[in-house]
Amino acid sequence: MDSWILIKILLQIKMGLILPLTILMLILGTTCGAFGKRESKVKTAIFLSPKFELGPGSVANKYDYDIDFPRGHIALKSFNAEVIDELGNPVPLHETYLHHWVVARYYEAKHVATHTRYDGHRELHQSGHVMVRNGGICQRDVLGQYFGLGSETRGTATDVPDPFGIVVGDPAEIPEGYEEKWLVNIHAIDTRGVVDKLGCTECRCDLYNVTEDEYGRPIRSDYKGGLFCCYDESQCKLREGFEGPKRSLYLRYTVKWVDWDKFIVPVTIYILDVTDTVKIADDSSGVVLEHNCLTEYDVESCSSGEKECLHVKRTRVPVQKGGYVIYGVAHQHSGGTGSSLYGKVMFNTAVILVKLGISNSFFSPCMVCLQIENYSCKRVFNNDYSCKSLSI
Repeated sequence: MDSWILIKILLQIKMGLILPLTILMLILGTTCGAFGKRESKVKTAIFLSPKFELGPGSVANKYDYDIDFPRGHIALKSFNAEVIDELGNPVPLHETYLHHWVVARYYEAKHVATHTRYDGHRELHQSGHVMVRNGGICQRDVLGQYFGLGSETRGTATDVPDPFGIVVGDPAEIPEGYEEKWLVNIHAIDTRGVVDKLGCTECRCDLYNVTEDEYGRPIRSDYKGGLFCCYDESQCKLREGFEGPKRSLYLRYTVKWVDWDKFIVPVTIYILDVTDTVKIADDSSGVVLEHNCLTEYDVESCSSGEKECLHVKRTRVPVQKGGYVIYGVAHQHSGGTGSSLYGKVMFNTAVILVKLGISNSFFSPCMVCLQIENYSCKRVFNNDYSCKSLSI
């Protein structure tokens, strides 16, 4: 059977924080001439997440299980989302900052009762549940989601072109006695009336007045900001005397798909993380890759009086297959200005450097080494702004 793999790279930059960037890359074991033709019959459905509530300066970081989602043996073509109010109106980012949302897939035993609401745990720990992660490449279940973006969600296309599709719901893959389900994690920050909107969205610990994470564990003194400080039901500092109503909000998500047929080219999602300190080793079975995706890292402030400074961070990640790049988009927080992905295709003796485009770039089936470059303007803690180029 031919090997088809889609690489989805998610990258997110946020004051000392990298979460996922998004590219879709197809790794092929045959040529385009072998593709069959199909008449596209795309179906569309719009769903709402369970309600979450936010008051001025408050944070919601909810995990909802068994969400509404297309069922059956299908090929997903796109997934788009945005935050709306009770009247169905889109909520502006300057009032509710959508830090991120991610959608993950799991199997649940048919005899197990579903937990539909966040219960204080980040994963399904109880027996009877099996997380179905993407194709990699991070360790264990780190960055194992299928879809995810953040504040840049509106206007960001996620369409997978024909004849490709992200195939789910295959009865042959679902274990006996289990059924396929989906969960969504929504992390949103209400910035109405806060003393520092950018600082709140950067999850600066001093603005949240926290010294412990949501599990009561002490936060190290050099941790200036990140997910440990803006957890569910935390509160960012408000302007003195500010009052505002609590709002009920939803994540409205639109899913497009087609029913499975023999002309669909299946693809697999991969997520790469700039903090991945991958180690390459050899053993009797060949090359062994040990990944260590950290998801966060610190960007140091500029020196005093410096108007501009350059911060560079790169990672190179070997991917032991090749193929087509069919989609790509950077996932960045405020301050980000651009991202680039580069690839080296390595044959037995020759190395060819290629810059990957967003659509229809080709990799031969061999070892591929990817390098991500991201550019951002970074805020300095003295409330000045300093433009930085951040290379990933």
